[in-house]
Amino acid sequence: MNAVALVTGAAGGMGRVIVQRLAQDGFSVVAVDRAEDPLRELGDQLKKEGLDIQTRVVDLTKEAAIAELIDGLPALSALVNSAGLFDERGFFDLTQDDFRRTYELNLIAAASLTQRAAARMSAGAKVVNIASRAYLGARHHAHYVASKAALVGYTRASAMELAPKGILVNAIAPGLIDTPMLRALTPERLAAQLALQPTGQAGTPEDIANAVSFLAAPGMSFITGQVLFVDGGKSLGGSGA
Repeated sequence: MNAVALVTGAAGGMGRVIVQRLAQDGFSVVAVDRAEDPLRELGDQLKKEGLDIQTRVVDLTKEAAIAELIDGLPALSALVNSAGLFDERGFFDLTQDDFRRTYELNLIAAASLTQRAAARMSAGAKVVNIASRAYLGARHHAHYVASKAALVGYTRASAMELAPKGILVNAIAPGLIDTPMLRALTPERLAAQLALQPTGQAGTPEDIANAVSFLAAPGMSFITGQVLFVDGGKSLGGSGA
């Protein structure tokens, strides 16, 4: 049986490509999302390509649903916490509920999945958290920035906790990536975002999938607690947009 990898947020722009890449790498991939129709379409597409994929519709904000998911699977060799919530809010418009719902998916779900999955993982297993370059600071979404900063902190803490078990935990911090969310920006806002990129262009979901593939690879054995920026150099400096 192939090593099993679980990817959350699998129906999204980056998640779909991560699922495909890990399946091509030889993993048996469990693709998880709460968007049923796009998830089914993804599963059907990849099965036609001969790839080993299962799909699960799960609301990751429900602890019981996470427990049922993990307990119903073989021990994982890789967990990719890619599910996330992003929206923009004016700083003075943010409410406690905005922070709660963002943290619930961006941090708490990832932590719950990691804790339950790691209890059954063997040495050599990997956890990859999809954070964001925005955790360094950005305008218009302080609740999102805070949640991703918390995820980076959790990555470092869990790397230390799980090192004795031989489980490696790392994060990827994507920058501006060409997804439907980016293409929904007005031309003016997109131009402003691109102007802040040292490379002058956005990355692709494949760039993120390549990074996940590297960190989840069976042969990767000596990197843990790190944040890999995949952001076209945006993290080198400058203020967030």
